[in-house]
Amino acid sequence: MKLGRAFLGTVLSPIYWFLAHRYRAPGLKFQRDCALLAFRLLFGGKAPLSYREIYHILFWPMDSTRYFEFAFMWEAVSRLSFSRYLDVSSPRLFPIILTLKRKNLLSDLINPDLVDLASTAELVKALHLESHCNLHGCVVSHAPFDKGSFDVVTSISVVEHIPQDTQAIDHMWKLLKPGGRLLLTLPCGAQSSEQYIDRNEYGLLAADDDGFFFFQRLYDAKLLEERIFSVTGRPRRKVVYGERYPGTHRRCLERKWTDPLYPHWREPYMMGEDFCYFNDLQDLPGEGVIGLEFEKNE
Repeated sequence: MKLGRAFLGTVLSPIYWFLAHRYRAPGLKFQRDCALLAFRLLFGGKAPLSYREIYHILFWPMDSTRYFEFAFMWEAVSRLSFSRYLDVSSPRLFPIILTLKRKNLLSDLINPDLVDLASTAELVKALHLESHCNLHGCVVSHAPFDKGSFDVVTSISVVEHIPQDTQAIDHMWKLLKPGGRLLLTLPCGAQSSEQYIDRNEYGLLAADDDGFFFFQRLYDAKLLEERIFSVTGRPRRKVVYGERYPGTHRRCLERKWTDPLYPHWREPYMMGEDFCYFNDLQDLPGEGVIGLEFEKNE
């Protein structure tokens, strides 16, 4: 069954990647960059990564709204010139590919999940980026940097998992140089909500009185003002991307969790067919993601 699924993925992933262009789905160029990275890992020497890991980078390096998030981030950093860069616990492929493409960039990546950080370290070693990419196993509040150390700080779908999100944003903001950019993506909706689960997903939080663990927030306009903009001021740019019909995103996630034969190769096409851009959070019929770009003027 696994071999059959791998064969289908090999055949169908590029087909659906081409079909996704019909809807101008986001993230397709970044997926191409991921495929080139996989070939580099496969043929570029002794990589400490398994063929399974390389296969995933080649055919389905992203899922769901990550296509939008990576595209938003890549478009933002492509317009900027910078030399010191901090990433706060984003999916590793974005900061790694950015560091790989910017030869003079010095990157620091922080991640309190030490198991996940070890996988990032393997990828850094495989690409010979040790002199350009420093890894730190800590939360942002314990990051070992002076104020005003970085030109750019990125964080892709992380802040919503932090109960003290405003404090985390404040730490990121202080680490930016004057004129620096903070780039965030966050899950959002026309109405805010909080989600709790029955397991300690990242091993960092304590259970509440009912035995549940905080998982994430969905931000609406009011919550963004209260918990994010109260630190940063209003963003210089924001982009909203979400499901066309309520429940689409939730049904997709539930199927991924329960169906071992989930068709991952369809993800880029789905992002164009079932999701789209919206002018404002209030226009969202259900769940979405917002990309935010802030400039520190002081």
